[in-house]
Amino acid sequence: MADKDVPVETEGEETKKTPAESMLNDLVSTIKEKQEDIGKTLSDYTLSLQKPLADVMETDKSIVVVTDLPGVKKEDIEVDISEDTLEIVAKFEDEIEEEGTNYIRKERSYGETRRTIALPDKVDIKKASAKFKDSVLTIELPKFEEEKHKVDIT
Repeated sequence: MADKDVPVETEGEETKKTPAESMLNDLVSTIKEKQEDIGKTLSDYTLSLQKPLADVMETDKSIVVVTDLPGVKKEDIEVDISEDTLEIVAKFEDEIEEEGTNYIRKERSYGETRRTIALPDKVDIKKASAKFKDSVLTIELPKFEEEKHKVDIT
């Protein structure tokens, strides 16, 4: 006995699909079409979760990185630089909780945060400078200037 919802395959004939199969095929087709958009959105979302957030700007002579570090003391910030990478480590002190405090929501970060940023150009690490004012860390990284040596032709 044949069920009327089950497709019957006959050589040379198109098979009929149930409404559920058609909906599923449409859904899979839509996902395949939107896969690149979904990947970009997920990538943007995961990048936005990296803390601390940073602005990276480039001028002719330097790269400037600005990041907000509210609630961090200057002595709790560490900046490590290589020719093409910058790493910022900040330690947020735990707030002392009073006994009997009932938090409705607790969203602020505590502990350590670490961010590594690939730099768009090589920098002169010996000339780098950083300042921390009003909870904003600004790092200036002068670009590496190649030394040119003129060769005498004999």
